Amino acid sequence: MDAQAVYRTSLRTLEKIHEGKVRDLYAAGPDAMLIVTTDRLSAFDVVLPDPIPGKGRVLNQISQFWFERTRHLVPNHLTGRAIESLVADPAERAMLEGRAVIVRRLEALPIEAVVRGYLIGSGWKDYRETGGVCGITLPAGLVLAQRLPAPIFTPATKAAAGQHDENIPLAQVEQLLGTALAAKVRDTALALYRFAAAHALSRGIIIADTKFEFGLDPDGTLTLIDEVLTPDSSRFWQADTYQPGHSPPSFDKQFVRDYLETLDWNKRAPGPHLPAEIIARTGEKYREALARLTR
Repeated sequence: MDAQAVYRTSLRTLEKIHEGKVRDLYAAGPDAMLIVTTDRLSAFDVVLPDPIPGKGRVLNQISQFWFERTRHLVPNHLTGRAIESLVADPAERAMLEGRAVIVRRLEALPIEAVVRGYLIGSGWKDYRETGGVCGITLPAGLVLAQRLPAPIFTPATKAAAGQHDENIPLAQVEQLLGTALAAKVRDTALALYRFAAAHALSRGIIIADTKFEFGLDPDGTLTLIDEVLTPDSSRFWQADTYQPGHSPPSFDKQFVRDYLETLDWNKRAPGPHLPAEIIARTGEKYREALARLTR
């Protein structure tokens, strides 16, 4: 575990261009950015006041693992440049070690490419109300956490800070991106999910669902960006204890969500503080996911 958590960064020689829920972005010239993955944790689209020490390094390592192994499916935003080429201060480099990458600056698409292999979360709520998810009709009689007949593409809007993402049908994605690009995003997201789900299952992890983010390079090439297949962007379940009809134990921040659901909190900022045992257990779950996936 990190001796000191990194909640927010402020690099002296670089311009911060964006602070997301978890990542801080800095300009690295006109065509590149430095992405720093902090130890912040968001739940229900609210950034919580307590960090999970070491979480940022775990997320960065998992993303790096998947970026390297999915190049045959889609190019990604990594440049391969060393942090030392950009940050001279030894103390800042030490803080960034393992949690920062230099990436190409691309035009991000205005959607989250969500893929679901199992019926849980907002997908389960949608199914109970409509018999489908994002306009995709599903068989009757499915139960909570049941594996779907085939993975489905269920895109969502990118909500502003403090707002909630909303599931949208493919037709709305086509309006935003055009028919050809929408189909490319859908097919690429599904291919990524199938590839990753097979690998994870061989390591005892079910990837119930996940979200991908894509951008376009100057030539219009679809490119994988942001994070990929991490416990922050996915639901990871233990394969050996999985049972349809029950919400399975997880390696992701669902553990924190389940705790927060026991509180009298309206899911709006400011978020509540987390007890020490919840922080420690969450960190353990993230580290176990990394160990299983990459061993």
